[in-house]
Amino acid sequence: MAEQTETLRRTPLSRDRILRAAVTLADGAGIESLSMRNLAQELGVVPMALYRHVANKDELLDGMIDLVVGEISPPAAGVDWKPAVRGRVLSARQVLLRHPWASLAIESRNMATPAVLAYLDSVVGTLRAGGFSADLTHHVMHAMGSRVLGFSQELFDAGRRAGRSGAVDPEPSMALPPEVAARFPHLAEIATAASHEDASVVGSGCDDQFEFEFALDLLLDGIERLQRQGWTSTRRPR
Repeated sequence: MAEQTETLRRTPLSRDRILRAAVTLADGAGIESLSMRNLAQELGVVPMALYRHVANKDELLDGMIDLVVGEISPPAAGVDWKPAVRGRVLSARQVLLRHPWASLAIESRNMATPAVLAYLDSVVGTLRAGGFSADLTHHVMHAMGSRVLGFSQELFDAGRRAGRSGAVDPEPSMALPPEVAARFPHLAEIATAASHEDASVVGSGCDDQFEFEFALDLLLDGIERLQRQGWTSTRRPR
């Protein structure tokens, strides 16, 4: 981190340098730490110098998002739609694991940025090229939701805390207090059924990567079945 910061300080000020420094700052300390003043200090310039390259913090965030989304792997050539979409979604997830603030920033924007739109457009294009109707593709994108960008609002998501305030040491999940477990026995049962890192350690938590892929594969399998059945929204159950 220190070496990367020093390299940024030696590089002439530009929009790209500002965006990369902002990404580095948010990666280390979380999105809530990001301000034009803090960023200027990180770059060794006065805050007004930033405004010659980015108009305001909203434009800064948009540029940061586009920089991060640009790290997602391009569409794989010569493969079926299902592994192609799965590969891109998992690539997006790996990118967001490197930049845990990015999902929060994406959610905060009123309009999708150009890079986000280009990514979504390419996913739609993959589905259409795979034989999906525009109708089914529309509903698939709704079903995938933010998962197509590599994140989802899980019931128990400690990772989002790192996106706000910076990286934190992983904490083992805590068992529900006895009085809570007695009141909500089904939740208590599943709280101790999964393991984050080691399936032999009862109560150590959930494996976030496994859970993400599990839900993604359920969606893709169901979507594949609908496509093979020639499903259309005009024939959906009432």
